[in-house]
Formats: sequence, C-alpha cells, structure tokens
Amino acid sequence: MSSHPGAAPGVELPGLAVRRTGPFGVYIHVPFCATRCGYCDFNTYTAAELGGASPDGWLAALRVELGLAARRLADPPPVQTVFVGGGTPSLLGAPGLAAVMDALREHFALASGAEVTTEANPESTSPRFFAGLREAGYTRVSLGMQSTAPHVLAVLDRVHSPGRAVRAAAEAAVEGFEHVNLDLIYGTPGESDEDLMRTAEAAVGAGVDHLSAYALIVEEGTALARRVRRGELAAPDDDVLAHRYELLDARLCEAGFDWYEVSNWSRPGGECRHNLGYWDGGQWWGAGPGAHGFVGATRWWNVKHPSSYAAALADGELPVADFEHLDEQTAHVEDVMLRLRLRSGLPDSVLTADEQGRAATAIGDGLLERVGDRLVLTDHGRLLADAVVRSLLG
Repeated sequence: MSSHPGAAPGVELPGLAVRRTGPFGVYIHVPFCATRCGYCDFNTYTAAELGGASPDGWLAALRVELGLAARRLADPPPVQTVFVGGGTPSLLGAPGLAAVMDALREHFALASGAEVTTEANPESTSPRFFAGLREAGYTRVSLGMQSTAPHVLAVLDRVHSPGRAVRAAAEAAVEGFEHVNLDLIYGTPGESDEDLMRTAEAAVGAGVDHLSAYALIVEEGTALARRVRRGELAAPDDDVLAHRYELLDARLCEAGFDWYEVSNWSRPGGECRHNLGYWDGGQWWGAGPGAHGFVGATRWWNVKHPSSYAAALADGELPVADFEHLDEQTAHVEDVMLRLRLRSGLPDSVLTADEQGRAATAIGDGLLERVGDRLVLTDHGRLLADAVVRSLLG
C-alpha cells in the first residue's frame, strides 16, 4: 500500500479506473449540526465552529465537486445508491435536500430504481418535510432514535424528545416512504436492560422495515470521553454490551426482523443497499467535507473543514486531503474484515490455505459455521466479530 501522509489540501488525485462490476454509489456529507452530541466524533460543525462557512456556500461547493467528479471519472456508471449523511442533513430542509439531488442529477445519471437515502434528526422533520423529500426522489430515510429513555438521551446530549422518532417514522410512512430506518445506541452509562427493551418495543411498534443498533463507543476527544476520564460516568462494560446485543437481537428476530450485517436488521427487502455496497466490495464517490471515496483500487478522503473544502473547489481543485492505493494484501484484509460481517458470509475461496485452517478452528470453537461454500458468523461469533477476523488473518 502506498500513501501520502501529511498531504496538504489540493492533493492531486491520480487517475481512477472505475470497475464495471458491482454497485456504484455516491455519498454526500452534510457537515452541519445544531448542537454537538457528547459521544460524537464525526466531522460535524455547529454554527459557532463554521468560521464563516454556510449551507449555501457548502451547496455551491458541492455542485462544483460533483462536476469535477463526473469529469474525473470520464464515463461514470449509473448511480445505483445515494446516501446523504452527516451531520444533520435534515437541517437543510426539504428544499435544501432537493437541491442536493438536483446537483447530483446535473452531473450523474441515476439508475432505474436507485435507492436514495437521507439521514434526519427527528426534531427537524415534519409531514411537509417528508412530502418534499418524496417529491425530490428520496426513497429511504434514516432517523436517529438512540433511545426512548430520557436519562439515556440526556447522557448522549440528544435534543429530541423520547417519542419524536416514532412519530417521525409514522409521518414518513404516511408520505409514501416504504423504507424507514431507526438508529439505536445501546450500552450508555445509566441504561438498564429494561430501558433497552422499552426502546426496542417502541422501534418495533413504529412499523419501520430497518433497524441499526450500535454499541456505545467512547471516542477520544469527545465530551463523553472527558466525562468518563473524570469519573463522572462509567465506561461501557463489554459483558453488558454483549448481553444487550443478545437481548435486542432476540426481540427483533421475534418481531420478524433478521440480521444481515452485525449491527443491522431488516424485514425482507428492507436492507440498505448503499451500505451493502461498502461491505461487499462496491465503489462510491464521496463528496463533501471529510467524505471518503473508493474507486478501482484507490481510496481518498476530502479536507475536513467546510471553509477549506470550499476554498479548494473555488480554485477548481478537488478538495482531496490524501489518498492511498490498496495493494493486493490490504484489499484482501479489508475483504475478509467487511464481508465476514454480513449474513451472506465470506466465500471460503477468498481465504488462503493457512486462513482456511484457522477458519476450521473457528468453526470448531463455535464462532463460524459453513453454509454451502461460505463462512458465516454464528450468534456467538457476532459478539466477537472483530476477534474472529483477527484470528482468521493471523
């Protein structure tokens, strides 16, 4: 693997050879948030941190980046999936998110039946918002729910009321969204098993077709990490996290959901096609401040701050901070790491002879099972997915 550490904004991205097999998507990063959640280490900015950058300026810069991207790819394949993430994309409102899609369509062709997703904070949505999204061509919405327990939301610094996510999901369904996701977080200090199960009941009762659930991770540099370090909050306990995962999985399976990735469950047909592209070897252009892209064997990431992002594009340059070429071994490691997280599993032909031997040991330990010609994590293996990957790779 070759890389260019410490590269300055405006790094020249090398030629990109688009593979004509597998899905091609576009990720668009909206870096704006009304407030900063204590656990979040994403590339987001509140109004006080923007240094003069604005949503209008971001959108103008995004249009330029998408135009440069289409020219760089020369003959880009039709876009099969779009994901607008953040940050809080819903702060742009339906008109702003419609403008995002207009900018994309100006330079890229959308495939027939393309999946188009946006994330949204429940508090910045409404029936009119969802109606505007449908009119703009969005087919899927992902709502941040986290928990229904007020004390858990308070620890996470979430500003929405406990019941708002469920009401927002219902509003989205009324306006024609067949695919709605709720994001949950488990293992927050002060959360009980009962808190989690009440959240699960509310999520199941919301009638959505997709749920994502993530164990709370205390990321360095966050307000949550500082509170844990000062002893104000207990760090999440690994055994508790595993137990909560099992509780949640059992309840979701009982309700007709099935896991298709370690942290994601859906009803039949509700899988997020965009995220499947990440896990199953797809390619995508990442647009927006701090966004990552991957085409051919090249991965790159944009400069993070919206002002630096806009400045690079004002000079007619792609806002690339750095890039790397994935050599054969690095690509192999990532293939194993990502595909093993999927319910569809990892073809055992992908593994070397030594790795197949270690896979046999993992099967004997009850961490993997063989399904046809594929290796799939067992229920116990899902709890130790990262460790299983490390053991396979040696």
